[in-house]
Order: sequence, then C-alpha cells, then structure tokens
Amino acid sequence: MHQKPNNRLAGQTAIVTGSSSGIGRACALALASEGANVVINYIGNPTGAEEVASLIAAENGQTLLVKADISQEEQVDRLFADSISRFGTVDILINNAGLQKDALFIDMTLDQWRYVLDVNLTGQFLCARAAAREFLRRGPRPEVSPALGKIICMSSVHEFIPWAGHANYAASKGGVMLLMKSIAQELGEHKIRVNSVAPGAIRTPINRGAWETPKALSNLMRLIPYKRIGEASDIGASVAWLASDEADYIHGHTLVVDGGMALYPGFEDNG
Repeated sequence: MHQKPNNRLAGQTAIVTGSSSGIGRACALALASEGANVVINYIGNPTGAEEVASLIAAENGQTLLVKADISQEEQVDRLFADSISRFGTVDILINNAGLQKDALFIDMTLDQWRYVLDVNLTGQFLCARAAAREFLRRGPRPEVSPALGKIICMSSVHEFIPWAGHANYAASKGGVMLLMKSIAQELGEHKIRVNSVAPGAIRTPINRGAWETPKALSNLMRLIPYKRIGEASDIGASVAWLASDEADYIHGHTLVVDGGMALYPGFEDNG
C-alpha cells in the first residue's frame, strides 16, 4: 500500500465492486490506507481478492470478501446484507465493476450488448439503490461524516468520447453519466453525495493491448497530452479524496482523470 495515510475515512465502511484487480484493487487499497473498512467484491478472481485483503491486513486494515455478481439483484442484496452484518453499516459505495465485450457494431450480438449493459449500467443501478436505501435506513452519523453516504460511480472518458468498435461499452458509460447525475439530483436533499470518476487510459489488464508493446504505447501517447499512461493508483487516490469530507461540496460531478485525453489532442496542430 503506497498511499501516505491520514485517516480521512476512519470509522467508515466502503464497498468496492470488482476490487480483485485493476482499478478496483487500487481503490480498495487507497480507501483502506485512509482508515476505511473495505468490502472486497469479486466474481471470478478469488486469488486476486485474497491478495488485496492480505495487503490491507498487513497494514492492520479490516476487510470482508464477498463473491457476488452485481448484475443480479439477489446477489447485490446479499453483498450489502453481508457487509452490514460484518461492519454494522455501509458509508461509501465505489461502483467500479465493469467489463468489455468488443465487436464491430454490425457484428455485435445481442448477448454482447446485454452482457455489458447488465454489468456496467444495471449493476451500478442495483448497487447504488442498495447503498442509498442503507444510508436512509441507518440515518446520519455526523461523528464520521457530514454526508449521509457517498456513492462514486466508475465511468470513463467514453461517457462523452465516441468509441468505434465498443458501442456497448460507450453506451453503458454514457448511461452511467446520466444515472449518476439523475440520482445526485434526487438524493442530494438527503445529504447523499453522488459523483463519478472517469478514467482515461490506465495501465490495467483490461486494456493490455493498448500499452504492452512500444509501438502500441507510442500510438497511445498521441492521445494523451500529458505523455504518460495512467496508473491504477492515480484513480485510487482520486476516489479516496472524492469520498472524503475534503470533497463534501462536490456533488453530481464527473472527475475526469485522463492526462488530458479529453482535450482532443488530434487537433493540437490542426486548429
């Protein structure tokens, strides 16, 4: 765990969906470094989940591992029930779990479309709804945070940048953007903060082909004005800060963490 802790999340419990690897793993480690109890959710990588738990335990952090498919309502209900049974309540949801099933649009199957939307969008709906219900059931805890609860949705720069060959993924992230804003508008009066983080190109297994070879990395750098690929820890640090009271007046916002990819660098010499 490489974060320098300052206990901004002490006494709080966070569920991080899809936290056995990649960005979810980095978020779990960052939240734990800030003093949060962390529920590590996974579906197909128990070894990775156990490794995250071991890293947190080595720093005297508290964890719970829960295998659950977040696209299934009854499994989401069990994820939250197990978390509440272990830690008493939930204060933070990191709606991270997501996947890609890429295909050209004319070749994309209905199963590929539904699978990505079920996990990336419906899964975020189910988890956010469960979190909001728990926040309202539990009531205020001003001793730990002025917010009743915090929901952070993992989006992508592809909530606004089109992505040929990935119509299902881009549509799911566009949906996440307006899901987040709509529930932020609705839940704000209850002091439930809802925001998103939109990563750009991050060095994770899901996009290994974009950075693994020197040629691929060189091509990628043409899209990033800051001229480096993002690390999962860049997202973890952003999520931990956004979940903290330092960000208490940020609500209904997408924090783009992309090294400038959203600046459309293809136009830098062609204005």
